[in-house]
Amino acid sequence: MLPLALVLAFLLIPVVEIVLLVQVGEVIGLWPTLALLAAETVLGGWIVRREGRRAWRGLQDALRRGTVPERGLGDSALVMAGGVLLLIPGLITDVLGLLIVLPFTRPLVRRVASRYAARRVRLAGDRASMTFPPSAGGPGGPGLGPFGRFDPFDPFDPGADARDPGTPRGPVVRGEVVEEDDHPSRT
Repeated sequence: MLPLALVLAFLLIPVVEIVLLVQVGEVIGLWPTLALLAAETVLGGWIVRREGRRAWRGLQDALRRGTVPERGLGDSALVMAGGVLLLIPGLITDVLGLLIVLPFTRPLVRRVASRYAARRVRLAGDRASMTFPPSAGGPGGPGLGPFGRFDPFDPFDPGADARDPGTPRGPVVRGEVVEEDDHPSRT
């Protein structure tokens, strides 16, 4: 669904932008319309530069303190996306870019984007759990795999751990350990 929406957006947005520019040009004239586009681009560039520096300082401060820069990463990504939208000529993309870049509208955009991303991650996890159901001893709980209670090929199988705490975790290869002699007495 999302790829189709992106293709439609890339096809429809330029057409809508051109129609809107023609409409605005008929109302205020050609030169004022071009001046408006130039002013939006210059103002947007100045705001992106200022907010980009602020986001970069926030990232550096968070890293210096040793904390995870969650908000700083989100702000940096939003400033970059808004800057790209401001570089595309057109009134709609400039308005969207300004909404993303301006410091008083960015928190709202960040909340909406984070909720959307969290929902997409949750849906992907649900889809993955339906595609790859948990097996014996896996995170979904105990069950019977194709080889009985403990499946030797299951990476989530606790194996002998569940029965003997002294056994190392993971697959066990039965065999003999052969050590080389450290003495160069061989001829």
